[in-house]
Amino acid sequence: MRGCALAGLLGAAATAMAQQAPPDFSSNNTAWVSAGDLAAAPGSPPIMRNDPAHRYVPNNTAEQPTYRIGDVSNPNLKPWVRERMKKDNDEVLAGKIAFTARQSCMPAGVPGFFTFAVRPVHFVQTPKEVLIIYSGDEQVRHVYLDVPHSPNLKPSWYGESVGHYEGDTLVVDTIALNDRTFVDNFRTPHSDKIHVTERFRMTDGGKTMEVNVRVEDPDAFNDPWSAIKRYRRVTEPFTEEVCAENNQHLFDYHIPVAQKVDF
Repeated sequence: MRGCALAGLLGAAATAMAQQAPPDFSSNNTAWVSAGDLAAAPGSPPIMRNDPAHRYVPNNTAEQPTYRIGDVSNPNLKPWVRERMKKDNDEVLAGKIAFTARQSCMPAGVPGFFTFAVRPVHFVQTPKEVLIIYSGDEQVRHVYLDVPHSPNLKPSWYGESVGHYEGDTLVVDTIALNDRTFVDNFRTPHSDKIHVTERFRMTDGGKTMEVNVRVEDPDAFNDPWSAIKRYRRVTEPFTEEVCAENNQHLFDYHIPVAQKVDF
């Protein structure tokens, strides 16, 4: 009798877990604003940090802003990654502009999407798909739910993301990314072998969102590494914001330009 009762309780608990409503990242004009850079997850190999010899000074301070300079002594970098970053660092220290995807109105890829700041991220959730939209220039990620990856994928800017819900967490698996983006704000490159797993969940009673990111790329890093990205909740409607207009009036930010007019 007791064994049957216990089995019934466990079965009911499992059913309740399976029927739990997925997390709602989007209702009532909810949006999410970046709260800092990627932070290393407990137990992860070292993630990229700023070179201590070149202090980073952000905008909106009394000091002259500087660009981030990645610490190429990181032991997890493959030699070609270290060499490319050192060359880029030397050029930036000599005066080159350290372009970001946001400055150049380019796709950021994954996990580069988490480098977007200032403007909020919005979610659109449907039974078959989740859209994750950065409102700065309406860059959209498509996450297809409860389906396997497609066969014979060709690398693209945002690859293919498939996902599912595990209780209060949205789990996203992304492959088939091209090698034209960076994984962080230090302009760390990667190969097209990169595989990214993200786990989105709300924390602090829904006031914040935490994303646990795992990056595997055997061609770029000696070991897989994990990081945490945090966002704070804001109430803000989705509005259109064009990135490319007027930026070329001051600098050449390498913004994509059509070869011929559309009309």
